[in-house]
Parts: sequence; structure tokens; C-alpha cells
Amino acid sequence: MERDRGPQPYRSPPAVLVRARGEVAGRPVMSSCYHNRQCRVSEAFVAEQAQWLHVFIDVAPDVPEDSARFWSAVLGWPVGEQWPGHPEFRSFTPPAGDSYIHQQIGDHGPRIHFDLEVPDRGTADRLVQLGAVITGYGDGWCPMRSPGGLPFCLIDRADHARPPAQRFAQHRTRMVQICIDSPPKLHDQEVAFWQQATGWRWREGTSHEFAGKLYPPTGSSAQLLLQRLGSDDPTSAVRAHIDLGTDDVEAEAERLVGLGAERLGPGHGWIVLRDPVGMVFCVTGNSPDDP
Repeated sequence: MERDRGPQPYRSPPAVLVRARGEVAGRPVMSSCYHNRQCRVSEAFVAEQAQWLHVFIDVAPDVPEDSARFWSAVLGWPVGEQWPGHPEFRSFTPPAGDSYIHQQIGDHGPRIHFDLEVPDRGTADRLVQLGAVITGYGDGWCPMRSPGGLPFCLIDRADHARPPAQRFAQHRTRMVQICIDSPPKLHDQEVAFWQQATGWRWREGTSHEFAGKLYPPTGSSAQLLLQRLGSDDPTSAVRAHIDLGTDDVEAEAERLVGLGAERLGPGHGWIVLRDPVGMVFCVTGNSPDDP
């Protein structure tokens, strides 16, 4: 379906998510697959099953404004109004292109989860065959959990224009990557799952800690990095965190500390920080123009 791709403030959620959580032209979106689960599952692998990735910053009801103020300043995008019919959701609105970063208020967090746009309604059943679990029935979206316990959702695919990186002083920044963090016992299974679930181009990592990256088609919103957690990490399930890509890691980290982030420590080409409501994320040397 055609949609206005010009820069305009969101009076409502991004168009694809309006479609995914209701009806378009009288057509229920993805409901036949997700409500009766009788869809046929294609046996053929469909390359690049998922392309556009929506990132949700999940926060508890007592901190949404603190989180929204911080991430609005980080991104350089104002936060929009509550979505019609879904007051728990708001979107951060770029000056150009389509939003892919949103806030969700609920009995969880701080954490992130993501929505994958997929082309066919048999995808949910196919992912179940790969080890995922359907965890509920949304109003046009399918909540799922990966084999290692990472929450995510499936929604209908649409065309998008990716927002450009924002310039701050002498450097540029954009949220370019989601890092999927897996405990050692779950890591290999989780890596295999996301390789098959997305169909994206895989680039093997060069260290024991990082298995590799999954690259969506050029112009997509964000790529995936698969990380093996250390044996000293207390996490028992897979989690994920945001990676910002920037031209100047140190300058960007200093900017974020000035906005209220806490610097937790350096990595090899990245800096770990925590936002004002307790969510950990990283500033990395990934290009802000990736993927």
C-alpha cells in the first residue's frame, strides 16, 4: 500500500503499526494466522523474511516521562502522542523518514523488545517450528518468544524510508543495532534461530564473545549483533540492548552523560552506559549509516 513518506509529525502511531494493530481498507492484518493458527507453513526458505525492525523501549508506569525525555534528547527526535486505542505506546518522531523507535509502558522493564515486519502469515508457524513460542494474541500482531526467552513480535511488512543520522556538534549518531545477549548455554541455539528467522546476510564474528552480525537489506532500520554473555553474568534468559552508532564514540558518550546517562565502562570500540531509569545500552563505532 502507498503511504506518505514525507517528514511529518505523528499524530498517531507510524502507519505500519496502525495497520498492524487494526484494519486497513477493511482488511484485518495478520489476524487469520495469529488467531486461529491454521496457516499453511511454507517449506521453502524465503530469503530476507524480515526487513524492517521496530525497537520498543519498555518501561514501568512510574518512569515513562523520564525515559522519554532522555531518549528524545539522545535521538534528537521528539516523542509523539499516545497511539489511538493503545495509550501504552508512543513513538519517537524523526524529522525525516519513518519512525522505528517507540516507547511501551507496562509491567516490565526497563528493557527492549523488537517487532519484525514479515511478508507472509505463515511466518509465525514457521518460527514455532524453529523453536519460538507464541505467547499471546495481539490486535493484529503476534507476540512471541525466542528459544532463549527473548520477547519479540511479528507484524505486516510495509515500505519505509529510513531516517538519516542526526548531527550533534561535530559528530553524527543513529540507533543502528540491536545486540542480542545470550547466556552461554543458550547462545548457539539463539544464533541459529535468528539466522533462520530473518534470512539476513550473516557475517561471522572474530572473537568468542561475538558470534557475528545479521545484516538486513541496505536501508533497513537496524542490524542484529549476537553476543555471548560471560559465565559470571547472572542472566538465565536471552535479553537485548540498544547500540548507537556514531562517528565519535568518546564525544557521543560525553554528550549522553550530560543528558543524564551513567558511564559504566569501556569496551573494545564501544562504551557501556545506563540511562536514567536503569536501562543499559552502548555507544559503538558502528557507522551511523549502517546497515
